[in-house]
Amino acid sequence: MKLTEKMSYLQGLIDGLDIDDSTKEGKALMQMTDVMQELVVYIEDLQSQVDELTELCDILDEDLGSVEEDFYDFDECDCDECDGDCDCCDDCDDDYEFDDDDELYEVTCPTCGDTILLDESIIDEGSMNCPNCDELLEFDYNDLTIEDFEDSSEDSDEE
Repeated sequence: MKLTEKMSYLQGLIDGLDIDDSTKEGKALMQMTDVMQELVVYIEDLQSQVDELTELCDILDEDLGSVEEDFYDFDECDCDECDGDCDCCDDCDDDYEFDDDDELYEVTCPTCGDTILLDESIIDEGSMNCPNCDELLEFDYNDLTIEDFEDSSEDSDEE
């Protein structure tokens, strides 16, 4: 039984009792009934708003999931042999997942132009093969100075 149905039933009971609203008890009972009726309307309104927000959150969650799949594309394997099962070959490196706290770096392969997102642990290893053209990419940022970082940020600002 819904809250509005329970309130209607209670209102019917009170009306059927022929309560004298000229007495203190009658006035208090009638006032409590009015307050309860307003609370029921308010709660029903809040429930409909919560339902709408829940539906909107579900829609946003689905949309965000689609964007994540399109942007990160970690779950798909490009090789023809494994049909998405990346345990069958060395061509796929989908075993690694980024943490939300990882700072990501964008690296562009000079050979094929493929852009790759890497975290600091991969860069600390010093090198990796490009997943697109298998070119060896080496990372050595130990000899860089603060001016090198400023020059690269100025270059990116000009673009």
